[in-house]
Amino acid sequence: MTTQTYFIRTFGCQMNEHDSERAAGVLEMMGYRPAADEASAGLVLFNTCAIRENADNKLYGQLSQLKPLKLADPDKTIVVGGCLAQKDQGALAEKTPWVDVVYGTHNMGRLPQLLAQADSKSLPVVEILEHTEMFPSALPARREVAHHAWVSISIGCNNSCTFCIVPSLRGPEKSRKLGEIVAEVRALVDDGVSEVSLLGQNVNSYGRDLVLAEPDGGARNRTMFAELLHALGEVEGLQRIRFTSPHPKDFTSDVLAAMRDVPAVCEQLHLPLQSGSDRVLKRMRRSYRARRYLDLVAEVRSTIPGVAISTDIIVGFPGETEADFAQTLEVVEEAAFDSAFTFEYSSRPGTDAAAMDGHLDPAVINERYVRLSDVTRDLAAASNRRQVGTVQELLLEGPSKTDPTRLSGRTRTNRLVHVPAPDDAGPGDLVNAELTDARSFYLLGAVTSSPVSAPVGAALPVGARTR
Repeated sequence: MTTQTYFIRTFGCQMNEHDSERAAGVLEMMGYRPAADEASAGLVLFNTCAIRENADNKLYGQLSQLKPLKLADPDKTIVVGGCLAQKDQGALAEKTPWVDVVYGTHNMGRLPQLLAQADSKSLPVVEILEHTEMFPSALPARREVAHHAWVSISIGCNNSCTFCIVPSLRGPEKSRKLGEIVAEVRALVDDGVSEVSLLGQNVNSYGRDLVLAEPDGGARNRTMFAELLHALGEVEGLQRIRFTSPHPKDFTSDVLAAMRDVPAVCEQLHLPLQSGSDRVLKRMRRSYRARRYLDLVAEVRSTIPGVAISTDIIVGFPGETEADFAQTLEVVEEAAFDSAFTFEYSSRPGTDAAAMDGHLDPAVINERYVRLSDVTRDLAAASNRRQVGTVQELLLEGPSKTDPTRLSGRTRTNRLVHVPAPDDAGPGDLVNAELTDARSFYLLGAVTSSPVSAPVGAALPVGARTR
C-alpha cells in the first residue's frame, strides 16, 4: 500500500522548473511528502517539455517504465502535466492508459480537484484549459534551494517564430502586475532568498499589455521591464537579480541602463541569436538581422563593462545552406560569446517550419552541430581564461558534484566556480574567490579576503557601432 508521498521529474526549461516547484508546493499543502524516486512514491508527476522531438520520446519511454510499477501497485497515482500534455492532450492518455491525470500548462492550480476526480474514476482524467488568470507564482512553492527563487513576471508569448511551439501551448502573453511581483520578492527575501531569476517567454516585452490598459495611454519615460528592475533594486536584502529570456528585437537602452545602474542586477545577459544568416533569420521570423544583433551586443558591452553574454543557436534549420552556416560561425566568433547553448533543429508538428521545404539530412545537421560546438566551447574557454587572476564574488550553491571537498558557486556573471569548502561559509553565503585556473565550462579558485576586482569581458564586436 502506497503512502502520501510524491516524486516530480522535470523536463525542459526554467519555466518548467518553476512550475515543478509550484506543483510540489500544491502537493505538500495537500499533505504529500517528497519521496526519493518513482518506485517509492505514491504519486509520480512528470512535468513535460515539447520543444524538441526527443522530449516526446524521452517522456513516453519513461512512462513505459512506470507501467509495471502501476500494475504492481494500482494505488500509485501517475500524473503528466506541462507543455507536452497540452500538446498531446487526450492522445497521451490513449497511448499510456496507466496514467491517472493529464493536465495542461494552465491547469496546475486545479491539481487537487483533478486528483480527487481521478480517485473516483477508472478512466484517466484529462483537463486542458486554453488560458488562465492565475500565474504560477500565485501558488505555494517548495524550493529545492533556500537562497534562490524563480519569479514569473509573464506567461505566454506573442511572437511567431516559425520553429517554436510554445505560443500555441502557453497562449498569448499576459503580464503580472508590477506590485504583485515586488510583493512576492519581498516575501521571498524575508524567507531567506538572496537571488531571484525573473521568468518570461520574452521578459523585455513585460508590461506592454498593462500599459495598453492604462487610462493615459501608457505615457511613461521608460519601459515597464526597466521600471520593474529599478523597483526590485529597492527591495532591501535582495543581493542578485537575473532574468531570462529577452528577445533581441525588443531590447531597449533603458533596460541596459537599469542593468548598469541597479546594483543587484547581475552583469550577465542571455541573448538568443538562433542563426547568423539573415536569410535563415527571415525564415525563422526572428524580426532582426545579424548586424542589428551585433550592434546590440556592442551596446551591451559598452554599457555594462565586464558583462558576460550567452546565447541560443539552432543548427540545421530547413533550407540552411553551408553558406548560411558559415555566416552563423562568423557572427558567433565576432560576438565572442561567453557561453552558448547549441541545438540541432527538431521539427515540431504544428509549427510553420515543419511545413517548410529544405529539411536537411540529420547527418548534415549533426556535422554542423559538432563544428559549431567546437567554436563555442573554445570561446567559452577563452572567456574563462580571461578571468584567471581576478577576485570575484561567489554565491555558494552547494557541494561540487564531482568533489565533496569543494563547494560550487556562481559569479555575478554566472560563471561556475569550484573552491575548497571554507570552514565559515556554506550554501547561500556570499564570498570572494580568487580565480586560479580555467576550463571550458568552469573555473577553480580559493576563498580570499581580497576585494573584488572588475570582471574581464570580451572586446566589442569588430565593426559594430553603438547608439
